[in-house]
Amino acid sequence: MSMVDAVRREFHDARHHCWAFRLAPELARERSSDDGEPSGSAGKPILAQLEGAALYATTVVVVRWFGGTKLGVGGLVRAYGEAARAVLDAAKREHVVRTTRIVFEHPYEASSAVEKFLAEQGIRPTEQAFGTSVHLEFDIRIDRASAFTRDLVDRTSGRGKVIEP
Repeated sequence: MSMVDAVRREFHDARHHCWAFRLAPELARERSSDDGEPSGSAGKPILAQLEGAALYATTVVVVRWFGGTKLGVGGLVRAYGEAARAVLDAAKREHVVRTTRIVFEHPYEASSAVEKFLAEQGIRPTEQAFGTSVHLEFDIRIDRASAFTRDLVDRTSGRGKVIEP
């Protein structure tokens, strides 16, 4: 069940459940919904608040009950934008670092070079296995993964290899 569905279920008697979300910047994915309000009067102002706050991996749902007063499109834009801003101002924020799993195997003879490289990078394997070769797994920031794997293979003089997880 999505977050929006959960909010709809919790506030089932509300007239509108308008929302917007933004995913990670490298995915360039964002979306909004006016949920029956006039086009552009609810979802876009919510999304504009997410953009203005430079937030990603975030969803905002604004729930509205009709109170008897028609706000007009301009009033709706202000109301939804202000509600989104208020919740974002009050929300706890966490810095999220996107990572990817790297699986690497190398012969035992390359162990000292690999260990030295990992120490220089400040990286510890999340998993290790020792069989006919050394099997290591790492969680690496996505923006560092390509250079990390290239440099790691170089340190083993090409004897180590990245295995698809």
